[in-house]
Amino acid sequence: MNPQTLSAKMTLQTKNIFEDIKKLKAEKNAIILAHYYQEGDIQDVADYIGDSLGLSQQAAQTNADIIVFAGVHFMAETAKILCPDKKVLIPDLKAGCSLADSCPPLAFKKFKDEHPHHLVISYINCTAEIKALTDIVCTSSNAVQIVNSIPKDQPIIFAPDKNLGRYVNKVTGRNMLLWDGSCMVHEIFSAKKISLLKHTHPRALLIAHPECEEPVLDQAEFIGSTTALLNFVIKSEHQEFIVATETGILHEMAKRAPGKTLIPAPPENNCACNDCPHMKLNTLEKLYACLRDEKPEIIIEPSLIKQAEKSIKKMLEISAQLGL
Repeated sequence: MNPQTLSAKMTLQTKNIFEDIKKLKAEKNAIILAHYYQEGDIQDVADYIGDSLGLSQQAAQTNADIIVFAGVHFMAETAKILCPDKKVLIPDLKAGCSLADSCPPLAFKKFKDEHPHHLVISYINCTAEIKALTDIVCTSSNAVQIVNSIPKDQPIIFAPDKNLGRYVNKVTGRNMLLWDGSCMVHEIFSAKKISLLKHTHPRALLIAHPECEEPVLDQAEFIGSTTALLNFVIKSEHQEFIVATETGILHEMAKRAPGKTLIPAPPENNCACNDCPHMKLNTLEKLYACLRDEKPEIIIEPSLIKQAEKSIKKMLEISAQLGL
């Protein structure tokens, strides 16, 4: 089969899957939520794409009977916690998160017990068990505002991402106690290679997610959540951007800001860009099979849901009060 015939066949297969997914969604009253870091085809077939805060808000508001969460496990868990009576599915049950894994519940409970007077604020990129040990959840979109809403004399534990916590400390002037966790995707960016890239592209602005390490953030012209990075590219008068976050966001950036040059920030390894291997476990074919067969399903004990939902709902309440 020649390349043109193969390409046409693949395009037809993708189109057919899109149509089949659309039919299944209507039949089952299902909704597909997808993170910006998913592959382009999944983003294109989703009913809503966004970052952790937006996806949490959509999950809380949906009238669908089935939620298919194209993201990683902790995100689908969050949807189940907010919608315990709905069936929540994930295309690949093995789609985990290095950041969530860096905060084991038993170790974190011991850490929390050693600091009984501290309020616990946890980044949403954590397991249901950590959310159950948390007073208020936050996202990279609202972390600064959530922390600023807490009285300055209240000591805080921030978990699990030390880089985001360090950034929030710097912006707010706080001295939160940080759990030593991190995201493998955002920690692997090379500050040296980025510096050379900026020299090669002097007109390009470096935009970075606050999960990146400090030497990368120190070079950035703009720091923000995934959605904030997207909106910055759309609204900016600049035409070139070096993007220091997972490369899945480039798909939506290219759609929403056509004609602008988007350069993925280089990691320490020999790859040209930085993909999350967990996010990329989900595929369009797996999403279709997941919706067709209604599995894998996210199952959480009701008692854990009850404990974990308090911290998420507190975040949503504060976000609504602050107009976020």
